[in-house]
Amino acid sequence: MAGENILIVEDNDVLRQGLGALLEAEGFAVQTAIHGLDGLEKVKAYPPDLILADISMPEMDGYAFFEAVRARPEWVSIPFIFLTARRGREDVFAGKKLGAEDYLVKPVTRQELVTTIRSRMARSQQLLLAQLQQAYESSLILLANAVELRDQYTGGHVERVRDYAAAIANQMGWSSIRLDQLQYGSILHDIGKIHIMESVLSKPAPLNEEEWVEMRKHPIIGVEMVKNIPFLSPAIPVIRSHHERWDGKGYPDGLVGEDIPLSARIVAVADSLDAMTTSRSYRVPMTADEAYQEVVKNSGSHFDPDVVRAFIQAWEEILEKYMQ
Repeated sequence: MAGENILIVEDNDVLRQGLGALLEAEGFAVQTAIHGLDGLEKVKAYPPDLILADISMPEMDGYAFFEAVRARPEWVSIPFIFLTARRGREDVFAGKKLGAEDYLVKPVTRQELVTTIRSRMARSQQLLLAQLQQAYESSLILLANAVELRDQYTGGHVERVRDYAAAIANQMGWSSIRLDQLQYGSILHDIGKIHIMESVLSKPAPLNEEEWVEMRKHPIIGVEMVKNIPFLSPAIPVIRSHHERWDGKGYPDGLVGEDIPLSARIVAVADSLDAMTTSRSYRVPMTADEAYQEVVKNSGSHFDPDVVRAFIQAWEEILEKYMQ
């Protein structure tokens, strides 16, 4: 956390200077203010990474200062810790009710202060990373669904494939980290279709051989689109190999069995399930039971038998949560 900027808002000169010296010795950059109005000017000039503020101050007290900070969208994510001599439960409750992240009561030890600040800043970073990941995921889903609209899927194909794949992987004991990586592959599995000709994607009939040659390019195109984005590297095996078959008759590489990445084998089942149960202009959709039987029938030929077993175990969940 060294070097991160902390704003101390405290009207007591000795305490303000002492806190500043202590935190600077810990490697933090420090700004100080003597009350809430002064604090607002400091935040405007240079938004801090964390605010440590007294409650009882002249001009503008800590509660009013907190509300003024939180009223500005660009400041709403700044972690805020109340530091006060008050000990009543009502005062603590008031701070918590406003939404302050932590509440320290004077006199506070050096260890307690530093530990609380570092812990709060770490939690804030985790939250921001989670929000960033959510924003990435939402953007990717938006992009992927735009691709699927060209392919005449009904809405929600990307989300359904993601959910089916996660349900199967859960049955296979995948960790949360692997599940997160699987999500990106599930979302982006057909991203290469963005460069496939509209006449092929939107053809209201089965494709001829020439058109299939064009369509089979999309896994390679998709890999080329994301290969230089480190954040999306876990998606590459799915993008490239989700049309491979367990018996080696898939594309683009004709991989056989366990040479196919496991994440791609899982998405192959999820993608096929949704394709079979989705209406197309040239065929009616299968019922859920018909699609289930088709997946099971193709175990060992089209699909990995282990993945199909996990699919069977996940079927009730898939049926109840995602196919009603």
